[in-house]
Amino acid sequence: MEVGAQIKKYRSHMGISQEELAERVYVSRQTVSNWETGKNYPDIHSILLLSSVFNVSLDQLIKGDIEIMKKEVEETEIKKLNMYGVIYAAFLILTVISFVPFHSLMGWYGLIPWGAVYGVAVCFAWKTEKVKKENHLSTYKEIVAFMEGKRLDALEEQQEIGKRPYQMVMYALGSAAIAFLVIYLMAKLFL
Repeated sequence: MEVGAQIKKYRSHMGISQEELAERVYVSRQTVSNWETGKNYPDIHSILLLSSVFNVSLDQLIKGDIEIMKKEVEETEIKKLNMYGVIYAAFLILTVISFVPFHSLMGWYGLIPWGAVYGVAVCFAWKTEKVKKENHLSTYKEIVAFMEGKRLDALEEQQEIGKRPYQMVMYALGSAAIAFLVIYLMAKLFL
């Protein structure tokens, strides 16, 4: 985090020691040292006091940290989307290919374990969609840009918004056709 470097810079610029700064913000000298070395991060009360002592805005004091935090949040969202997407895809495939074997081995009781597999797939589909909705991702182009840590410009975004209704219908029809074909072929093999 850069706030430690900012504290050290402003403290040095004012020509005061860590001890003097500590007295002004009501903490120990060791606490100030920990902030400056990045071992600890000041709490909100201390940040407000530091801003007042240094006579700078909060934005100036923690600007670099805000950018780093935004990047970390975005990277976390990308990892979450990747993880949920992979788990969803695996369980979706398992849902499609396990229906006929469960049914042929267990009869109608095979719907119980198949339903559990299906339930997990639906759960991760919901989680994936939640991350997409939180980050305003609907089309393939938006998702790819997000995964690369980029955003579409305003014109590209409007073009993608225009495609959404058609893509949803095509995804639904395509997925249903593929699932039907796989189940039909597996039924021919197992039954």
